[in-house]
This record gives sequence, structure tokens and C-alpha cells, in this order.
Amino acid sequence: MAGSKNFEAHLDGFYGSFGFCIDEDQTIYIAGLYARRIVEWKSGAASGLVVIGAHDHEDKNDDLGGPTCVIIDKQTDSLIICDWINQRVVQWPRRDGIEGKTLISNIHCWGAAIGNDGCLYVSDMRKHEVRRWQIGDTDAEVVAGGNGEGDSLNQLNDPRHLFVDHNNSIYVADSGNHRVMKWIKGAKEGIVVAGGNGPGNALTQLCGPSAVIVDKQENVYVADGDRIVRWHKDAIEGNIVVHMNTKDEEESYSFNPVCLAFDLHCNLYALDFSNQKILRFSLVNHHS
Repeated sequence: MAGSKNFEAHLDGFYGSFGFCIDEDQTIYIAGLYARRIVEWKSGAASGLVVIGAHDHEDKNDDLGGPTCVIIDKQTDSLIICDWINQRVVQWPRRDGIEGKTLISNIHCWGAAIGNDGCLYVSDMRKHEVRRWQIGDTDAEVVAGGNGEGDSLNQLNDPRHLFVDHNNSIYVADSGNHRVMKWIKGAKEGIVVAGGNGPGNALTQLCGPSAVIVDKQENVYVADGDRIVRWHKDAIEGNIVVHMNTKDEEESYSFNPVCLAFDLHCNLYALDFSNQKILRFSLVNHHS
């Protein structure tokens, strides 16, 4: 394993988690698809606290059907949640929130991010597109994909988590095409920045990537199967920064990262779906 693991949160009883986010005070919010709830995990706490969901009213505004992603909207001090089962994006107050407000309906949303422009960006798995929604608008605008399922540069296939940089360029884990795409603001086509050479585990390949984040040096980090791969800007191949799978007579461990995040100290966090843990890594040569 490249990068030392120095923290892990065991999500006991919180099965089927696919997304999480980190606040500036290192509070973690976790989206549980199968548990139908959002858990808040304070820094240093031994366990988390259910703050939204699991009331058995899964199609109502006071509950969730199955969240895949949760992000923080600082402007409104709220959580924005991809409620995938109910095909909607919901905004929920962080302080004493009794129920949520539906922002976008009829969307098979998996991942979400907020840009510097204050807009909300959401991936739609079924329509193979990313939409941008501005507060006050009634409809969301297609800003990546939207040309049907496919592998052309103007298409996506099963987009998962996404990242929006300081220029409001969109990075998408284009899972079905085994690549990460970058869509510069206003572009009609995307650019392949990782993978795109068919499915596989070679350093030039990805296999069903589920998440992507980008650091200040424009290095791209990808959650890809049983590993986390870093692609330097303009690189033709990546390098593995985390790979924890072991299988021998004494120990067996399967690592399956499905969501990634950085904290303010540039530590890398990963949600390990196989073991339902959140792990923190201090990466070696992070800025190299």
C-alpha cells in the first residue's frame, strides 16, 4: 500500500453506503443506500448519529428512499442528497431539519457537487448525463453527456460520482466507459483524463471507476475497483496510491473504494464498500 492508513470508522449496522462528504471541522456525513439514512460522524467520535432518514416513510419529504450521495451546501447550511430510489435530489437543513425540500425530480441521480458558481451539478445514470441546476431555476441544464449512452467524446455511459474544480470544469467517473472525463465549462465534448483504453487493471486502464476527485495541482484521483489510482495532469498512465487487497493463509482483505474526499490537510478519505468503513490515508509524495 502506498500511503499510510491512520484512521478508520467502522459503519456498524450501516450497510450499503456509497457516498460521504467531509466538513471543515472533519465531521463526516455518510449516505446509506440500503439503510435509507444519513449519518453524522463527529471528529473523534466512536460512533455516528442518524440525522436524516430511516422513518419508513421513504417516499415522503421527512424520509429517504435510498441515498447514494450527500454534500454540504455552505450557503444555506444544508445537506444536498441524491435520493436515488426516489429519483430526486433533496435539500435538508443541517440544524433541526424536520423534512427536506425536493430540488430536482425525475432524475436517477448518483453523484453531486457544488461549483464555485453556486450551481448544483448532478449525474443522471439512466440518461447518461450531468445536469447543472441554479437556485431559482425550474429546470436543470445538461452540461455533460446528454447524447445517449455511448463512448464518443460527447457521450457518457453510467456516470457515477463527479467533481467540479475552481474553474467549474466537471470531472466525471464515466463508469460504463472505464474512464474519467473532463468537461470544460461550456464545452460540447469532454476530454479523457484517465483510462479510456478499455476495461483492465493496467496503469493505462480503469475498470468501472466509481468516483473521482482532483487536487490543487490537477492530479486526478480515481476509485477504481480494488485500488485508488492517481493520474498526474496530462499523464498517459496512472500510478496506484492505495491498494490494500490481501489473500494469504493468515489474512484476507478485500478493498473496494466507491467514494473519495480530501480534508483541509490534504488527507485522502475513501469509503470502502466491501467492509463498510471510511479510511483516511496520509499519502506519500502527495504533491509529487
